[in-house]
Amino acid sequence: MAQQPHAELADRLGEVYRDLHEHPELSLREFRTADIVANALRPLGFDVTTEVGGTGVVGVLRNGPGPVVMVRADMDALPVTEATGLPYASTARAVDSGGAEVPVAHACGHDMHVTCLLGAATWLSGTRADWSGTLLTVFQPAEELALGARAMVDDGLFERFPKPDIVLGQHVGPLPAGMIGHGSGPLMAATDSVSVTLHGRGGHGSTPEGTVDPVVMAAHVVVRLQGIVAREVASSERAVVTVGRLRAGTKENVIPDTAELGINIRTFDDHTRNTVRAAVERIVRAEAAASGAPSEPEFEWAAGAPVLVCDPEATETIVAAFTRQFGAQRLVAMPPINPSEDMGVFGTAAGAPTVYWFFGGIDFTRRQFDHLPMNHSPEFAPDIEPTLSTGIEALVTAARTWFDKERRP
Repeated sequence: MAQQPHAELADRLGEVYRDLHEHPELSLREFRTADIVANALRPLGFDVTTEVGGTGVVGVLRNGPGPVVMVRADMDALPVTEATGLPYASTARAVDSGGAEVPVAHACGHDMHVTCLLGAATWLSGTRADWSGTLLTVFQPAEELALGARAMVDDGLFERFPKPDIVLGQHVGPLPAGMIGHGSGPLMAATDSVSVTLHGRGGHGSTPEGTVDPVVMAAHVVVRLQGIVAREVASSERAVVTVGRLRAGTKENVIPDTAELGINIRTFDDHTRNTVRAAVERIVRAEAAASGAPSEPEFEWAAGAPVLVCDPEATETIVAAFTRQFGAQRLVAMPPINPSEDMGVFGTAAGAPTVYWFFGGIDFTRRQFDHLPMNHSPEFAPDIEPTLSTGIEALVTAARTWFDKERRP
């Protein structure tokens, strides 16, 4: 059984967490965060490499013969205005990839993920006499764009560094602080995003008969897309189609030339994924043709993430260790959920089992809510304790379980 992180470590890392929370960075621009991570790992005895897959950081701690255990944390923040009211709330702003100035906040909890992994790295480094093997810590950029894992793999992650025997990761969420949520098999949905440009012919708002109105075209597309899940996906399957962005025009009496849509898809198997993607393109093209668009719509598909699958046998081993460490009353089984993660890219590329779990970030004994803030909400921020200690303890327990020859499959 792993020991609990001592108070001094948790207090020190609490300050690290507050600093990361107050200074968030957008995807692929996690420069300050990467420097903090690298500077924290080097004194612990890790071989540290920066700029892997852009701004990613890899730390390798070799501690004799045994398995290679990879533990991953994501680093990037979101273009969100924080509304938590915390004394260390973010007021940061940055320029996004499109050139627009946007607010930035750690509204998904990646700052907590980084802090927990630094804590686990510190704990494991200080207890090297108790385990044997190689610890591979991966601090990943651009999870929010579903780009970072693939970028690190393409940059030679598993050629330049030891290939893992298991890949471990976790995510903080609106569960009660101190709780661990786990699942086996498909756990998180695949995600695909596409930016669509509809072409019309602009003109004066008072004479629409002389135009091809892309706003009306876009409105029909938005409504028609909602029929995909209802009428083209079997009731036994799961899928979500969301239009999260619709942009057109500059003035109420001017019909624009173009309209832009941002569409997101969540699915749990390749057949449904391909069906929904094809349906989106078919509907957009058909509405453009029905409107007499002067040119074909344009599609820009972004990088997607596959379904995150937790290896059943490895998950059973880790959950058994969590039960011994935390007690069964602090564990809860979870069904597959529609949010997505690109961490599955690592396990697939390495040919290693993946185990992923959730840990609670809300201390309901100290906070009351009119509504529960979810990840990506401007009001989401985990309570530092016992969230931080639980996250560190979970990572240490999972890694030590795999290093322990008696419990390793």
